[in-house]
Amino acid sequence: MNAHGSNDEHAMDYGDYLRLDDVLSAQHPLSPDHNELLFIIQHQTSELWMKLMLHELRAAINNIAVDQLQPAFKMLSRVSRIMEQLVHAWDVLATMTPPEYSAIRAHLGHSSGFQSWQYRCVEFACGNKQVAMLEPHRHSDDRFAEVEAALHQPSLYDETLRLMRRRGIAVPDHVTTRDVTDPYVSNPGVESAWLQVYRDPAANWDLYQLGEELVDLEDAFRLWRFRHLTTVQRIIGFKTGTGGTAGVSYLRAMLEVELFPELWSIRTAL
Repeated sequence: MNAHGSNDEHAMDYGDYLRLDDVLSAQHPLSPDHNELLFIIQHQTSELWMKLMLHELRAAINNIAVDQLQPAFKMLSRVSRIMEQLVHAWDVLATMTPPEYSAIRAHLGHSSGFQSWQYRCVEFACGNKQVAMLEPHRHSDDRFAEVEAALHQPSLYDETLRLMRRRGIAVPDHVTTRDVTDPYVSNPGVESAWLQVYRDPAANWDLYQLGEELVDLEDAFRLWRFRHLTTVQRIIGFKTGTGGTAGVSYLRAMLEVELFPELWSIRTAL
C-alpha cells in the first residue's frame, strides 16, 4: 500500500511500467552529426527484438525437448514475425547515405555489430555453431560465458531431430548423439527421415507442421541477412567494417549458410 492507501501498481503509469526514463535516456551520440541518433536507435531496438527472439527460441527448444509442440509452434511463429520486424528496420537505416555515415564512423571506435552477443546466441540457437565466433566476446567475461553456454546447448534443429527419433522416425543415431558444438552438416539419413514425414503428413502432422515452422523461420532469417548485406553495401560499399570486420564479404558468405538443409533438399526429392 502507498501513503494514500492504494496499491502501488494502481499508481504506476505507462512510463513507469515501461521504464521509459531509462530507455529514452540510453541514447548518447558521440558526434555532432544529426544522423547518429538514427544509427544508435536502429541498433538498440534491434537488440531489444533479439532479446525477445532469444526468449522465444529458448522456450521453443525446451518445449520440443519435452514433446510439447503446440506452444513451440506459437513461439517459432513469433520468432519469424520478429525477424520480419528486423528486416524492415534495415529500411530505416538505409536512409543513411555514405557521407552521413562517414561523419559518425570515426566516433564508433572498435565497436561492431559483430560483437552483438545476443545475435551470436540467436545464431547458435538456430544451429549455426562456430567455435571461432566466441572470440569477439572475450572482452567481457560475463558475455563470453553466456555465448559459450549457448554454443554447448543443443540447437533448435538438434532437439527437432531428437524428437523425430523418439517418435520412431529413422534419424541416424550418430546425428542425435553428435557434438552439438560442431556445425551441423547435411545428412542423407536425415533427408530420408524428413521425406518419411512429408510423404505422409496425415500420419505425422505435428512433425510436418514443425518442419514448416522451421522453413518459415529460416526463410525470414535469410531475408534478414540479405537486407543486412544490401544495407551495409549501400552505405559503406566494400570497405572493411567497423572493428576490422570483413564487412560485405562476410555478410555475403552468411547467405550461403543453411540452418535446416534437409528441409530444403527434400523439396527436390518430393
